[in-house]
Amino acid sequence: MSRFSFDFLRRRKAPSRAPASLPSGLRVYAIGDVHGRLDCMLMLEPAIRRDLIKRPPQGDAIVIFLGDYIDRGPDSSGIINVLRHRRFAGLPARFLLGNHEDAMLRFLEDAKIGPAWFAHGGMATLASYSVKPAGESRESRDEQLRQGLIEALPAAHLAFLESLELWIELGGYLFVHAGIRPGKPIEQQRREDLLMIRDPFFAGINLRWRVVHGHTVIEKPLLTRDRISIDTGAYATGNLTCVVIEGESAEILVS
Repeated sequence: MSRFSFDFLRRRKAPSRAPASLPSGLRVYAIGDVHGRLDCMLMLEPAIRRDLIKRPPQGDAIVIFLGDYIDRGPDSSGIINVLRHRRFAGLPARFLLGNHEDAMLRFLEDAKIGPAWFAHGGMATLASYSVKPAGESRESRDEQLRQGLIEALPAAHLAFLESLELWIELGGYLFVHAGIRPGKPIEQQRREDLLMIRDPFFAGINLRWRVVHGHTVIEKPLLTRDRISIDTGAYATGNLTCVVIEGESAEILVS
């Protein structure tokens, strides 16, 4: 027998983890990218309430929003005004930071962030706070918009934005806005990856967690062994997706 074939026979597949499970007695309603569609978000609320009545949880239930509450749709300020109370559908709620909230926070510090943010829906958020473009040059316009947003943004809204989490780990599930870089522990993940990653994450297999995320728009929710993807482009389609996770099971609700 050749050395090559001998080595081949000795190879073993990498050990796979057990199916991901939430801690016993916990149900999670995870909600994808809202992007300014307050109407879709409010339509999802009674669907969650009906599910709670139909299938009363055996313990605790919480809501986790996966980030990108603002931009593109018409009512970013209205969404933040609802979510800042940290309850949804009668349940306690936790909130992840999305790349769009990150851009808004950076714009509040530096007007030079403006063009990149505006190109991805930021003007819709400014309009929701009644902040309108002014100024002759782009530089003066962007600085005036920044100052206008600082003045228009309620303190409670800013406090909410500054409190957003980068990731939430519950049992074998990891909730994050965009995804993770495979092979790295959560403490070593780069902020940019948690908020923006795509291809390296999508190519990962046998991840440490089953990762629940949004960020990348897909036509229908995707549920695999390693990840659950639920950004169904609500701002354009009107379909805001929620995944209901309990134990090892995951089911979909759509507004």
